[in-house]
Amino acid sequence: MPETRVPRRRRFLVCEPRHFAVQYAINPWMQPDIQVDVDLAREQWQSLIRAYRAHGHEVDTLEPVAGLPDMVFAANSAVVVGGRVFGSLFHAPERRPESTHYATWFKTAGFDVYTPESVCEGEGDLVWTGRYVLAGTGFRTTRDAHREVQEFFGHPVVSLTLVDPYFYHLDTALFVLDDDNIAYYPEAFSPGSREVLARLYPDAVLATRDDASAFGLNSVSDGRHVFIAPQAEALAARLDERGYVPVLVDLSEFRKAGGGIKCCTQEIRS
Repeated sequence: MPETRVPRRRRFLVCEPRHFAVQYAINPWMQPDIQVDVDLAREQWQSLIRAYRAHGHEVDTLEPVAGLPDMVFAANSAVVVGGRVFGSLFHAPERRPESTHYATWFKTAGFDVYTPESVCEGEGDLVWTGRYVLAGTGFRTTRDAHREVQEFFGHPVVSLTLVDPYFYHLDTALFVLDDDNIAYYPEAFSPGSREVLARLYPDAVLATRDDASAFGLNSVSDGRHVFIAPQAEALAARLDERGYVPVLVDLSEFRKAGGGIKCCTQEIRS
């Protein structure tokens, strides 16, 4: 383990939770009869943006649209590698209009955007590691989308099967720490997928179900600083032991919709 891990400056795209609410149920975390505290959500979201900027990262914002309460979850909108944008086609009809607004933002910013033919939920299920794409399936993004991703980017895609509905997106069960390592919750994956991850990342930081349920794996790392939910205390301690610096950011209000730090953060990789 290096004595000092080196952070890399990142560029993020986010969307203010002005219209955030739980109006339907498309994952086990969502209960429409539970009221969302929008003011608290906006305050927590702003604390995340401040944390990113305080650590030297660039943050772009997309204007939210009324009637799209999950638009705050920017990560689901696309995956961007080498300045190329692979867009989204949401599984839930309620979220499909989000794709158009995000695609418009990217096009206005000068990017070409590929629209997938198969259901694909952006960085929710597609995780760029620096060498290949880890791709989740089982609840949302389809294996056909994995093939599209490989053809579009020309990078190898490693398909992983999710088996626990509470961890319905790959970014609820795994995140990239740096170019060499990841953190993940093994039991969120099928036996074969667990074997694949163990072979690819024998020194991975392993999380417990409590860590994952606290959305500790819905984190963002710049290679040194890990922006992580404070409720994932055990995982934060393990990361600290491995030389990473946990930056605690509480986005607990977003757990009512099954989201957290990474869900709210789209990374733009030039």
